[in-house]
Amino acid sequence: MRRICYISGTRADFGLMRSTLQLIRDHLELDLSVIVTGMHLSPFYGNTVEEIAGAGLRIAGRVPVLLDPATGATMVRNIGTMLGAFTDVLESERPDVVLLLGDRGEMLAGALAGIHLNIPVAHIHGGERSGTVDEPVRHAISKLSHLHFAATAEARGRLIRMGEDPAHIHVTGAPGLDGLTDAELPSREEVARLHGLDPARPFALMVYHPVLQEAATAADDTRALLAALSSAGVQVLALMPNADAGSDGVRAALSEAKGVPGLTVRTHLARPAFIAAMARADLMVGNSSAGIIEAASFGAPVLNIGPRQNLRERNANVVDVPAESAAIAEGVARLLAHGRFPLQNVYGDGRAGERIAGLLATAPLDAALLMKVNGY
Repeated sequence: MRRICYISGTRADFGLMRSTLQLIRDHLELDLSVIVTGMHLSPFYGNTVEEIAGAGLRIAGRVPVLLDPATGATMVRNIGTMLGAFTDVLESERPDVVLLLGDRGEMLAGALAGIHLNIPVAHIHGGERSGTVDEPVRHAISKLSHLHFAATAEARGRLIRMGEDPAHIHVTGAPGLDGLTDAELPSREEVARLHGLDPARPFALMVYHPVLQEAATAADDTRALLAALSSAGVQVLALMPNADAGSDGVRAALSEAKGVPGLTVRTHLARPAFIAAMARADLMVGNSSAGIIEAASFGAPVLNIGPRQNLRERNANVVDVPAESAAIAEGVARLLAHGRFPLQNVYGDGRAGERIAGLLATAPLDAALLMKVNGY
């Protein structure tokens, strides 16, 4: 039986991976453990480690890190803290594969620990572009990884051009689409009332995270977004941001707007509630990858703001604008006038988890896999 160890640091990555992790856990030839770190362990961010335990997943280690002040320096220091702690847990667990997703610092620390401990590293969502600090971190993780579970054919092609072995790159689709449209969702009216919004008026799901290179303007950008939505007569269900540099500014702007009619701010929404809000909102606004990847499966109109998702593959439902009031207002009006989009999604068919579990069970994990060389 192969032992798989996944690393999770945020509500976002766990929400995307939950069904895939449960498939791995239930696979007859696989055993799963999870190293938990970052925002999961903070009551301020909802203490979401409880969702991991509640999903029936074995937690191999808990690695607390400092989340304040929310600066680039804190992010870098946390990578060092996580690298040492992950090494200790992985030496104890001795998994056959370290499994990682995306582009965050905890995933980079996991990749560094894994490759130095001679443990194969498998990376999901490699080969994608985003244009901010996330992109080079994502590519660094890919270069440290041995197996690649790419979401799209375009991402696979980019990994090959980066020098990765084509035999070790598999197009699985995006795990965040798995089961997305299977469950019966509450009505739009139910979702609106649940969050204290008027079902007779349009409402937006807002998920806006800071960008490291633009941390200084995060508060003003958030205010501009809220003002544009208010001027358009759109109610807002807003989620608090992650803990990256600039998040204090986003959080401050949302906090000072609390109490404004038509605005509801939540620290965290469990995955089913988040999906329901995304599916039933009149539009989604901000810069979350959920708008780029998952929202298209519901035909939800998405206004993507700023550079955080720059150069990523787009579905037809996404309109891109800078973080400027006039541009945001124009984009909101355009999407409200358009309404829903066709249900087409370049990121897959909702079966990524079974493909990933199957590959983890069968892919050769021999000495040749560990001897990485560039393909050019």
